[in-house]
Amino acid sequence: MYRYETHMHTGEASACADSSGAEMAEKYKSEGYAGIIVTDHFFNGNSAVPRGLPWEERIELYCRGYENAKRRGAEIGLDVFFGFEYGNGGSDYLVYGLDKQWLMKNDRILDMELTDFLEYARRCGGFVVQAHPFRNYGYIRSTVHAPHFTDAVEAVNASHIRAGHPEFNERATLYAEWYGLPVTGGSDSHNTSGKWFGGGVMSETRFTSVTDYARAVAERKVICIE
Repeated sequence: MYRYETHMHTGEASACADSSGAEMAEKYKSEGYAGIIVTDHFFNGNSAVPRGLPWEERIELYCRGYENAKRRGAEIGLDVFFGFEYGNGGSDYLVYGLDKQWLMKNDRILDMELTDFLEYARRCGGFVVQAHPFRNYGYIRSTVHAPHFTDAVEAVNASHIRAGHPEFNERATLYAEWYGLPVTGGSDSHNTSGKWFGGGVMSETRFTSVTDYARAVAERKVICIE
């Protein structure tokens, strides 16, 4: 079985993260992971990328954590894939299958209503997972659930287990069951030490691309781990 992280952040692009992409890659390798998907907060979330810069420059800075992780991963034998976490006032959606070049060409996505963005991303080939749909912390103003614009649900977020809130995951699992959506898991790690959560998914086959991961989730072939 192969272990994968599907939801993690780097200090280069996420303001709430403390470890670099390279450091995160080293940590996951040491923990026995076959691969990771870097999903830094996009510009409408807790981004470390300054506002006011030209769009292309912002995207370059945004992708730096992923690129540093990928470079280090290639050196140590860890597969590193790209995703991003699109925010909407506390509602977070993980998008897989759209790359840096797609972001470069789509400088109006921050102007879209949430469901319009989700529909557009999926139409462009993206695979959309709602992250921690029932997290209930003080910083969250509101949560928008859009099951008809979502491909899967993050039913197991390992950070909730570590924080003593398994009920957040239990509700997410029930939500996915109600709408007949596949489930996946991720750690939401931001740090190699104090905020290290473990978690993710297990797969019988090795992923060679982020599309392989999306397909495995859609076909319900991954096992969520805590």
